[in-house]
Amino acid sequence: MPDRMIDGSRWLLVVAASIAASLGVWGGAADGSPSVNAQAPGFRWLQPQRTPHGWKLARLPSGKTTFAYPRTWRPIRTDPGTASVALLGNGRSIRGYLNLTPRQGTETLANWPSFRIKHLGDESSTDVRLIASAHHLAFRSGRGTCVIDSYRTSRARYREVACLVAGTRTSSVVVGAAPSKTWAQQAGTIERAISSLRTH
Repeated sequence: MPDRMIDGSRWLLVVAASIAASLGVWGGAADGSPSVNAQAPGFRWLQPQRTPHGWKLARLPSGKTTFAYPRTWRPIRTDPGTASVALLGNGRSIRGYLNLTPRQGTETLANWPSFRIKHLGDESSTDVRLIASAHHLAFRSGRGTCVIDSYRTSRARYREVACLVAGTRTSSVVVGAAPSKTWAQQAGTIERAISSLRTH
């Protein structure tokens, strides 16, 4: 979660050194039919696409999963084995956050909505609200289950999109979040980044 990145010493080191993903060619869905996403309320923005021109790639250490992000966002150090970028505001506050993590627990495409909501609560978030969820969503190379939710931390209320995406050999979680009060300003970038995700 974004607040944990701010509070951690690793976060501060990376901020001091540097700084816890579109306007490009549209690609086809995994099966060549984006209609699956078009029929999912709340996820019509999810249109699988190649890396937007001028954007960078964030990738897991394995190199098997990537997403694109604008050059104005900066890589940040979070948990080992993950990839995170953020858009920083005044006072090093997080205006937008994207994270990519390998599947690590008992999460599945079937249980992802309940798993994610429970996970947020386990990480000390409060007032967690599920806004929308959808299964069988098409990504560039795989299928996914996604949720849109909101939660409160000690600093602010956040809104996020979190997806578990299964490729042919690996499964990964991609999360995009921003403060709820400025979500409208960052939603387009976060949605484009998530739409660019590619896994193997």
